[in-house]
Amino acid sequence: MHKAFALLFAACALLLNAAAPALAAEPAIPGIFLTSDYPSVTLQPGQTSSITLHLRNRNTAAERFALSVSGVPDGWKATLLGGGQPVASAMPGVDHSLSVELQLVIPKQKAQGSQTLVVHADSAQHKLSLPIDIALADELPPKLSIQTDLPQLTGSTKTSFDYQLTIKNDSGQDALASLAAKAPKYFDTSFTEGYGSQQISALPIKAGESKTVKLHVRPPANAATGTHPITVTVASNGTSATADLKLELTGQPKLSLSGRDGLMSASAQIQETSTVPLEIANTGTVAATGIALSGTAPSGWKLAFEPARIEQIEPGKTTEVQAHITPSSQSLAGDYMVSLHARSQGQSANGDLRVSVTTSSLWGVSGAILIAIALLILIGAVARYGRR
Repeated sequence: MHKAFALLFAACALLLNAAAPALAAEPAIPGIFLTSDYPSVTLQPGQTSSITLHLRNRNTAAERFALSVSGVPDGWKATLLGGGQPVASAMPGVDHSLSVELQLVIPKQKAQGSQTLVVHADSAQHKLSLPIDIALADELPPKLSIQTDLPQLTGSTKTSFDYQLTIKNDSGQDALASLAAKAPKYFDTSFTEGYGSQQISALPIKAGESKTVKLHVRPPANAATGTHPITVTVASNGTSATADLKLELTGQPKLSLSGRDGLMSASAQIQETSTVPLEIANTGTVAATGIALSGTAPSGWKLAFEPARIEQIEPGKTTEVQAHITPSSQSLAGDYMVSLHARSQGQSANGDLRVSVTTSSLWGVSGAILIAIALLILIGAVARYGRR
């Protein structure tokens, strides 16, 4: 008997546990709904304002709804916008939602009382209505806003990043908005108004108006690749607004060229090949690829590199190459300059190598022999013709 009760209790417990998630989750009610996040607002006469509405379809066959507004006071202008254009109907798909803007133009007058407008969405099967309560006020509390169409920009450390920001004064009084930008360490930031070039730190904005400013950001040359956050803040009369921006650095190689141990000088002999070791370093943030080596030497000289092309140098790494230099037979003893170049992906490194040319010892011995022969000839001529 006790065993049967235990089995029955365990079975009930299992059933309750299985049903618990279904009981906890509130089932979605199907239907068409007309809603607004803020159905009661305070607006200022003489301004154009917008109220966002939502026409939602929850698991219901799509229908076409005629849109209209009733209760609009004389002198007011009410327009329903969809996608920025005036609309007279809407048709949300199954399990979709459409946003509709109720744009109101209120004539400038002394604020008094409140008004109630009703937005209607009617179809063959449904009649929807949403009251919107509007209170009028001569002056609205201080309010600033920032908008930007391109909050994230991408480039290298050599790029000058320009963010275009629209700052709006939504209050009923003029404001002097201070501008500030918080960026990573060593990032240079500055503001200019519109298309101007003069840097500014504050901006006067009349009540209900907006102005465009540009934020210029220049990253340091050694900035790491990746995404860097930037926060813009505008403040005035005890109120402020912020905008979060992003700057993505893609990185780039940076080449340097020098002799071994930094030595950029060598010696060579006429018509003899001398080998000079060179070091190509990548001090950038990404790998340098397809690095081509070239140079310019005096006329008649031969200049070759081994290898003539480096496939890749990782960031922070150095590769050694050999420069083979052969002065021409017409060269005189002295110092000459050979220009060296390494190029990759729009990046380049240059260096000047000073080459001291000397004559071969064989040429010195040959010269001495020629001088001795000339002297012997001269002495013999003097001895022979001197007797006459």
